[in-house]
Amino acid sequence: MVLKTFGWSFAVTALGLVAAVFYGGWTAFGIVAILSILEISLSFDNAVVNAGILKKMNAFWQRIFLTIGVLIAVFGMRLVFPVVIVAISAKMGPVEAVDLALNNKDRYQELVTDAHPAIAAFGGMFLLMIFLDFIFEDRDIQWLRWIERPLAKLGKVDMLSVCIALAVLLITAFTFATHAHQHGGAHVDKAQTVLISGIAGLITYMVVGGLSGFFEERLEEEEEREHEAEEEAARTGKKRSAVALAGKAAFFMFLYLEVLDASFSFDGVIGAFAITNDIVLMALGLGIGAMYVRSLTVYLVRQGTLDDYVYLEHGAHYAIGALAVILMVTIQYQINEVITGLVGVVLIGASFWSSVRRNRALAAAEGGAGADEKTEVPSGV
Repeated sequence: MVLKTFGWSFAVTALGLVAAVFYGGWTAFGIVAILSILEISLSFDNAVVNAGILKKMNAFWQRIFLTIGVLIAVFGMRLVFPVVIVAISAKMGPVEAVDLALNNKDRYQELVTDAHPAIAAFGGMFLLMIFLDFIFEDRDIQWLRWIERPLAKLGKVDMLSVCIALAVLLITAFTFATHAHQHGGAHVDKAQTVLISGIAGLITYMVVGGLSGFFEERLEEEEEREHEAEEEAARTGKKRSAVALAGKAAFFMFLYLEVLDASFSFDGVIGAFAITNDIVLMALGLGIGAMYVRSLTVYLVRQGTLDDYVYLEHGAHYAIGALAVILMVTIQYQINEVITGLVGVVLIGASFWSSVRRNRALAAAEGGAGADEKTEVPSGV
């Protein structure tokens, strides 16, 4: 099972590390290995959230996620995206941007760093909306009940998450502008950039998330129809196409997954510049890490880990909320990538331990004489 799920990741790791040695010797090998670990640590919460969405999709779309989705994640976000940032911010063509990335690494890093406020605002708002919509939803299973219960009641107010997200964006942009004025107004225009990018992130979430939710509501009905059609095909001996089995719902959820992955990758791409400004090594290291994140996502789905450890999804969403805040803060202040990674690991680790405690309590209750299935169990930390 492990080899089947992680086989491609192992193969890409071997090829990537060998390519690094040929490209820049053992120093490059070490850099690529560090970048891979960085990407995995920063994106573990991504895998947990992805698994919650991917488990609703059929085997065909799970394979698409591991193939075409990987190409988008590795080549799109880890290689093309930084070049596009440079091309837009420096107002140059893509060919010039690639030439700059390969031949003038210091200037390339400088341009990407200058574009960081826009990237952080877009990604921060997208991730913040994911966290807010999760935390304001009334759920049967709650991890930190003392905070989730009152927030679920507040969530009954229409558009509350959008209002809070916009308030956070305004405060962030205003704080940035105030700071700029105190330094002679050199960066005043970047406050406007933060506002525009943040609103773009919010709109992206609402459009893609809205489409995903719209079709997700019809997913169960579609799956029932597909199941009936499969039975009919089995009786008649006719084969149905894989695309027909997939359905529109799965396509839009796949699209949502890709945008979600893109938002998660922002911190990894920016954080990679703290280690190297060589775009080739960056693509190799982050690409290897992205493969493991995807394999881990599928592993969680196939093992039913989210069903067994019910608070994992909660921990991942709290990590998303923390990452959103961190991204917004990094518009003004630098935060070490180790801290960013550790926050996610600690929150997911705590939710995992709470899930283990809950499972033990349930097992003890079921093992006791006359135990009721509805016995109250610890709700978390």
